[in-house]
Parts: sequence; structure tokens; C-alpha cells
Amino acid sequence: MAEKSRGPRPPRVEQPRDEAADIGVEARLAAGVLLNAALEGRGGMDAAQSFREIAALPAPDRAFARAVAMAALRRLGEIDQILDRKLQKAPPLAVRTILRVALAQMLVLETPAFAAVSTAVKLAERDTKTRPYKNLVNAVLRGIDREGPGLTTAESNLPEWVAARWRATYGEPALAALALAAREEPATDLSLKPAADPAEVAAAVDGEAVAGGTVRTGKRGDVATWPGFEDGNWWVQDAAAAVPARLLAPKADEFIVDLCAAPGGKTLQLCASGASVVALDRSEVRLKRLRANLERTGLEAEIVVTPAEDWEDDRTFDAVLLDAPCTATGTFRRNPEVLRATKPADVAKLADVQHRLLDAAADRVKPGGRMVYCVCSMEREEGETQIIAFLRRNPAFKTVPAVPAEVGAPDEALTSEGWLRILPSMWAEKGGLDGFFVARLERVA
Repeated sequence: MAEKSRGPRPPRVEQPRDEAADIGVEARLAAGVLLNAALEGRGGMDAAQSFREIAALPAPDRAFARAVAMAALRRLGEIDQILDRKLQKAPPLAVRTILRVALAQMLVLETPAFAAVSTAVKLAERDTKTRPYKNLVNAVLRGIDREGPGLTTAESNLPEWVAARWRATYGEPALAALALAAREEPATDLSLKPAADPAEVAAAVDGEAVAGGTVRTGKRGDVATWPGFEDGNWWVQDAAAAVPARLLAPKADEFIVDLCAAPGGKTLQLCASGASVVALDRSEVRLKRLRANLERTGLEAEIVVTPAEDWEDDRTFDAVLLDAPCTATGTFRRNPEVLRATKPADVAKLADVQHRLLDAAADRVKPGGRMVYCVCSMEREEGETQIIAFLRRNPAFKTVPAVPAEVGAPDEALTSEGWLRILPSMWAEKGGLDGFFVARLERVA
């Protein structure tokens, strides 16, 4: 089941301090709670952080629990393939959760089998509903350790409807590459202020400078403790997420609006160019991170809390950035729960929202000005189809082709129309990147 890693390899996850103590069991119990919360819906894992089983743990053990849950999510299809070969009939969900958590440790995080099996059995013993299955848990896990997991398929980690869509859109070879990308824990990417030296930042965080000036590191832990954080010279932002603001090509004397700005990485890029920036978003809660990062980095923006389509303001702008709400299926490397939380009907619902937002954004562009539209979605309805339809109903706009090398995008991301379709499987040798669709448009003067 193990694959050769790609890109900067993250450090091995630290195990709970005493494998024989209750804390080891509690951390794994928390991992199961997080796993099931993620499977129940989008944002479930984040919401579960406040649950007693997680909040009561020391910080290192909370981090371990999250790492186990994320590993289980990324390999859930393969883990279930292995279990289904060993189980004569499906056990209750609580028992399957114990087995899933144990196998994520054994097969992905390289936890010693004796520790994973021992704590799994202890977990089963704790609850009257799972206690009758403790011998089954022990036998299944010891059997897998003794005989090996057997062959599994990376595609099984993708929901069937997602795999079918991506196969039809991108082809079988691309689907296989995307499935492999979905198994990998991504590195952390940093965007830098113009005055920061990528080589110096990379050296400080044990990383490397990649295309576009992004710094990529396998470093883990609280970024607030990393060298340079307090200096405000960088912020966390996936390399692909940094492309749209670069494609907008902001200038110091321009007036720019970032619609749907939260959590704010692209806003920081625009502000760092010296442009006058309005950052607009409907969510005050999601704008808190932007406010904090503006203060930390010493950058400034005018913040407006309102839905973009309802904004009662007659100002127009030299440039408009619209990072529209979407299914976010392109972020599955960092957010593996997104593929299981998203349903086919969500694509159509969000495509309607994007349609309205595009028209609202177009009204904000000055004659001769430009607009960049982007989504972190793999679905054509949210990307290519949106721009095709927009250009048909807005003849005042035209595509300005992207030059991948100028914006830190993979060369193979360029489409025949001049747009960018970035796949998470690109830059595989460097660890991949988020999936994005990005298009630059100009309003004819």
C-alpha cells in the first residue's frame, strides 16, 4: 500500500508519549471522532476540535489525532478494501472506526503494529457496544500485520461519482495521477512579501524556493512558531492559490477589489504590490484571519463585509479579482474530506452562484481594466464553462492569455483558450499543488 513519497517529505508524526498509558487510547479515540466528523459533512473535522474528546487532550496528542484522521481519510478506500477482505460481514460503525484508525497508523504513519493493535483492543474494551468485538479487532489487525495488506487501488480512495467525472473530463491516465496525488500529505507553501529573499526564507524553514517565488517546506507544527513569522515577511498559501493574483499583475498606482476575499492570501499579495485594495467578503468570521495577517505583515486594505452581488457602492476598479465560492474539489490534498462532503448537486448550485458573481464583478471593471476569475475546483461547470458562458453574454470582455512561466504555473496548465487549468498531479516530482481554474479577462476600452 505504501508509495514512494514525492516532494519534501514531512517528518514522521510524533506518537503519544506513552503507548501503554491511557493517553495513547484517548488520542486514538479522538482520531476516530475526527474521522467520523469529517465523513459526516464539510467542515465537520474543524467543528469537532471543540468536542470534549479532542479539546481535553494536550496539544501534541491533538496533533497526533488529527494526523491519524487525515491519514485515514486519504486512504479510506484502500483501508476499507483491506478490511472487507478480512471481515465476513460488516461490523458496526464504531468497530470499523477502530479498525480504520489502527490501519491508518500501521500502514500510513508507520506506527509499530504492536502499539496500534494494543490500543485498538483497549478502545474496543472501553464501550459496551464494541466490547463483544474486541477479539475480532485483535484477530483482524494481527492477521493484516502477519499476512500483509494485499493489493489496493489508489482510485478506491475517490468517491465513485468523483472518479467517473474526472475520468470523463481528464482521461484515465490523469485520473490515475490524481488518485495518487490524493494519497499524499502535501508540504506547506509560503507566499513572500516582495522585499523578502526566497533563499533566506527557505533556509530558515528548511524548505526550497519553487516557481513564482513560493517557498515550499516539509516543516510541520504551529506556523506561528516558525522563523520569520513574527517579522510578517510571509504567509501560508498554496503555490497554485498564489497564481491568480500574479496573473492579475497588480501595480502600485492601481485601485483593485478582491471579491470573496477571505481568508485573504490573495488580498495580501495585492496589498504587497503597493496597490490600493478593497477586500470584500460576506463573512466577518472568515475575515478575521485576513485582519490578523494584515496587522502581522504591516499591509493595509479597506475591508467591506457584504455579499459581492449586494454591494451598494458605485466605485469601479482598474482590476478585479474574483475567487468565487466553489466545491473546492481541487483542494483534496489538504482537505481530503472535501471529496466525501461534496455531492453532485452541489456543482450545479455553486455554478449558479458563480454566474451571478461574475456578472457583478464585471460591472466593477473600468473600461480598459481587467478581471481574473478563479475557482479551486476540478469541475468544468465551475471553471471553463463559466467563462465560455460569460464571454457570450459579455462581448465587452476578451481573454488575455496567460503565460505560465510569468505567474509560477506549470507549463502544461495552459489551455488552448489561454486559461490555466492546474491539476493537483502537476509538479508531482515536487509534491504537487492544489487544483485551480484561472482566467484573465480584459474589458475593451
